[in-house]
Amino acid sequence: MSAVDTNFVNARLADGSHVTISVAAGRIHASTPTGGHPPVAATTIDLGDALVVPGFVEGHIHLDTSFYGDAWRPHIPCTNGFDVRERVAFQAYNMANAAPMDRRATMQIELCIAQGATQMRSHVMVDGSVGLTSLETILAVRERYRDMIDVQLVAFPQSGILSSPGTPDLLGAAIGMGCDLVGGLDPAAFDRDVEGHLDVVFGIAEKRGVDVDIHLHDADMLGIFELEQIAARTKALGMGGHVAVSHAYALGGVPLDVARRTAVTLAEAGVAIMTNAPGAYPFPPILELRKAGVTVFSGSDNIRDSWWPYGDGDMLGRANMIGYRSGFYTDDDLTVAFDIETAAGAKALRVAGYGLQPGCKADFVTLTAAHVPEAVVALPRSRAVYKAGRLVARDGVIV
Repeated sequence: MSAVDTNFVNARLADGSHVTISVAAGRIHASTPTGGHPPVAATTIDLGDALVVPGFVEGHIHLDTSFYGDAWRPHIPCTNGFDVRERVAFQAYNMANAAPMDRRATMQIELCIAQGATQMRSHVMVDGSVGLTSLETILAVRERYRDMIDVQLVAFPQSGILSSPGTPDLLGAAIGMGCDLVGGLDPAAFDRDVEGHLDVVFGIAEKRGVDVDIHLHDADMLGIFELEQIAARTKALGMGGHVAVSHAYALGGVPLDVARRTAVTLAEAGVAIMTNAPGAYPFPPILELRKAGVTVFSGSDNIRDSWWPYGDGDMLGRANMIGYRSGFYTDDDLTVAFDIETAAGAKALRVAGYGLQPGCKADFVTLTAAHVPEAVVALPRSRAVYKAGRLVARDGVIV
């Protein structure tokens, strides 16, 4: 009996080469140039010269707060610009009247899988307002889909840490229940105590041996100061590569020389930055960050929830959006947009065995496109999604 389960023939890689991808026990066993002699396999699947790319990395999403699959909920504008506290209050109101979380989270995770996500990081509310109930639900959803997508969960204090009684203990308990990371939220603007907030977040991370992913909406020099403090903590604890800051709007709102200086600080500390190129808000200058050595990744963030009505779970579409908003026109720049949703995302999430090399997980997507830049621009809807070498979705539908 053959040690190889499946040979995927007529695969075209991003470098233009044509290969047969051999999969054994859910991993890539070999990649043989077309015309060569791949190992004998029990099954052969013809990919028909499709472009084969690694599975997409959904690096920032909220499975617990989406209303995707629920009744349409009109967006409620803030009374005075963008106010995180007000948005949190709108969210609490909407959640109280929403369909069961299990149903909504199931619809959303299937949406992402169907579009090509094989890796995901979801933030889940854990604070004094909801306790651990949301986490219990999302843990069960993660378990049901464990063979279709790998999901990291962040214990996310949506109502603050110091301003939400009992939250520090709840965050620690969440790690014990199965959360992979500890989160934070606007230490200055929300909790009004940068050092106290970060003491809790990094204290839990150090004690529990988990990574950190902090939401940071605070703008201008306040946000830059917080980024510097996060970088200093990361460096002092030797946590380079284990810390991410999501959004970091400040990097897109300050003079370019300040952003460049801060990028060097973040790169030296090993702090990654997540951006989803959000609507009317400033967002980090991606090429400047990457030039400094910062890992930049992305995610859908909110999908049809209390923060905005947009989102379709398609990380290829997110690459298109990032490229459009960043003024990416050359093939090299479009390839950067794609990298943010794939390899850079895998690096930020510290995903082991990611890619299309022998030994990697056999997680890949086939696309009808000549090459990666065309895929980012054309957003081909004809695609197949494979997890551990098994077809899990085709043309936007779970199989």
